[in-house]
Parts: sequence; C-alpha cells; structure tokens
Amino acid sequence: MTWGGLLEVAASGAAVVGFAGTASAAAVDLGLDNKGAKRVQRRHLTMYGYTGRTDGALGPNSWKATQRFLATWPGQPAPYKGAIDGGMGPATIVSLQAYLKNFRGYTGALDGRAGTGTRAAFWRFA
Repeated sequence: MTWGGLLEVAASGAAVVGFAGTASAAAVDLGLDNKGAKRVQRRHLTMYGYTGRTDGALGPNSWKATQRFLATWPGQPAPYKGAIDGGMGPATIVSLQAYLKNFRGYTGALDGRAGTGTRAAFWRFA
C-alpha cells in the first residue's frame, strides 16, 4: 500500500522494491541504507523502547520506537498523537516532518508524504 509515495510493505513476507532497493517484509526505510537504519535503531534502543535487533531493517518495532520518540521528545513541534502501532501512515509522517523541519533542515510542507525532501532530512537525522 502507498501513502503519498511511501511504501508500506505487506506482511506477506514477499520482498518488494522500496525507496532504497529491495525491502524485507514490513520494512520502510525512507531511503536509508543499512548503516543509517542501524543508527536510528541504536538511537531508539534505550530511550524509546526499541526491542528488535539492530539489523538495519526499519520494521514495525523500529517505527513504534520512532512514534514514541515523536510523541514524547521534548520540543517536538507536532507531537505524534496516533496509536503506537508501527505503521507509517500520514500522521506519523507529518510528525516526523515537523521534527525534521525544526531540527534537520527539512523545508517542505507538513503533508504526510515522504517525498525526496523528507527522505533527505531523515538521512540527516540518521
């Protein structure tokens, strides 16, 4: 399923082509390479309850930790208010874009679409 260009991989286990090549089931990497995804996972290990392996595949556990980060980080300009479900819907992306706009040089709209500007700023975050 896609939301404004963001690929959410079905839980079927089939590999599909995402922003950065082939993605494993339920992985949405927003253009990060394996090293960048591992940095995000390590960042979320202690403070935001990431419980998965540091494997460089941003799956539901990684995104649950990111949603917790976006909901509770002091100074978050648009806190995430949705369910902590690991889904990468528009509400998660809007909150991520707000963070990236204030702290990582994102200059686009808060539109819930993970376009090239969102992915570039997420790379800087990683």
